[in-house]
Amino acid sequence: MRTHSGPHDPAGPDGRAVCVIPARGGSKGLPGKNLAKVGGVPLIVRTVRAARAAQTVGAVLVSTDDRAIAEAARAAGARVVDRPDELSGDTASSESAVLHAIATLPAPPEATVLLQCTSPFLDPADLDAAITRVLDGTADTVFAALACHEFQWAEGPDGLAGVGHSAAFRPRRQDRAAHYRETGAFYVMRTTGLLEHGHRFFGRIAAQPVPRAHAVEIDSVEDLAVARALAPLSGITEPLDVDAVVTDFDGVHTDDRAGVGQDGGETVTVSREDGMGVSLLRKAGVPLLILSTETNPVVAARAAKLRVPVLHGIADKAAALDRWLRDEGLDPARVAYVGNDVNDLGCLALVGWPVAVPDAHPDVIAAARLVLTRPGGAGAVREICDLVVAQRTNRASHTKTSQSED
Repeated sequence: MRTHSGPHDPAGPDGRAVCVIPARGGSKGLPGKNLAKVGGVPLIVRTVRAARAAQTVGAVLVSTDDRAIAEAARAAGARVVDRPDELSGDTASSESAVLHAIATLPAPPEATVLLQCTSPFLDPADLDAAITRVLDGTADTVFAALACHEFQWAEGPDGLAGVGHSAAFRPRRQDRAAHYRETGAFYVMRTTGLLEHGHRFFGRIAAQPVPRAHAVEIDSVEDLAVARALAPLSGITEPLDVDAVVTDFDGVHTDDRAGVGQDGGETVTVSREDGMGVSLLRKAGVPLLILSTETNPVVAARAAKLRVPVLHGIADKAAALDRWLRDEGLDPARVAYVGNDVNDLGCLALVGWPVAVPDAHPDVIAAARLVLTRPGGAGAVREICDLVVAQRTNRASHTKTSQSED
């Protein structure tokens, strides 16, 4: 897995490449597509974050005619370019939006990148590789592509005919040259050529191969469902940089099972290593809250053992979480919530980091920005704590290094 980070100034081209993300509000095939969530994050936000994480990118511009998309893009760190009506219709090309956006810059960048929100698994490393090939003169246009070896056929005057192969001869996969399918994720163009030709393909054209897992493109409800199912397996990771962690109890601190004694009393099983994780989180200065609908005294007992606050016997968890966030003065975007079942969906929607345990309900998995590898009651709490502490330590180390260099 590769983790990327690299904040950039969205106000201007402080690098040699500028990304433009066309994201109009209208979509007949999948209404609201650009704000649809994959891995708990709207597509427009996923795309902006990936672009900003690329080391070769200066500015990230979002061209849109939609207020909600504009607000989400700004919050993610992009600069918004108001897209005029004549460039917002069904027949308007992506190139027209890109050319309009770069015309708002003080000067054209060396490379212009067209990014599309419909490719949710954009790896900043692949984007950097493609941009570098344009900047170093290797190519004039580089596009994200999936290398394929499938036999293809096309209709001809006498019926189907093989494309790139003879119907009478079927060479082995290893004996056939690959062909490439555009994934639609990105197109990197030398800006002088884009301005001259007015479209994305010109000069020397090259493909930037991407993994099959990252080649998903969303054009339909079915595509969206597939992307949501694949999100936990995409291999695209982000640093878990949060100011607080909130967890459900049953299914997160426990394995969601209970033992019942002859007197009717219930017992649950927890992981001792979760206690160490919570202790390390507390030492890092990150508060943790347990929030549960469960009324069993075992919830309060476990919270007391961990020395963390608890709200349990709560009917409306989302309302309780919202009050706690406001009382604590926390930015919801910088809070993680870990859940496992449908009664956690309201809380997951409130925070910037919705997190699921691996055996969570499918709707919770679909809503999660991060799916843990360890189940509830078997180290899930330790895992989330370790991820948060590791990011805190990494950030502190970078800050110390930067200060020493100054």
